[in-house]
Amino acid sequence: MTTANQPERTQPTAPTTVTAPTAPSPDLWPTIDALSTWLDANQARGGHEALLVRVLKLSEEVGEVAQAVIGATGQNPRKGASHTWDDVRSELCDVAITALVALRTLTPEPEAVFARHLGRVAQRSLGSTGDQPE
Repeated sequence: MTTANQPERTQPTAPTTVTAPTAPSPDLWPTIDALSTWLDANQARGGHEALLVRVLKLSEEVGEVAQAVIGATGQNPRKGASHTWDDVRSELCDVAITALVALRTLTPEPEAVFARHLGRVAQRSLGSTGDQPE
């Protein structure tokens, strides 16, 4: 049973048939590159200031996750349950997208940088279990 104070937990189930989405799912890295290019073309500031603002945007998005969690748990007595756990999931996606766009801003090879770092984290956390990506 799920309460307003707990995220919905799902149990693993057998694979099911998935209906194709109505629109094609975007590929991660080409979409991140396109978003970065779009931001570059539409930014109000350039140079180091633009880089700083893009990285600071990540803090803004993390704050929106916190706001959604507070709203989903009804912890603000003035607002009550102002958000849902779907809102929290969406905000977490915004954090991930913003972080990857910031990474793309810092390197022309974000996919390789991310893969190397993920490999190091997996090795450090999972060890030699064979469960981590190579």
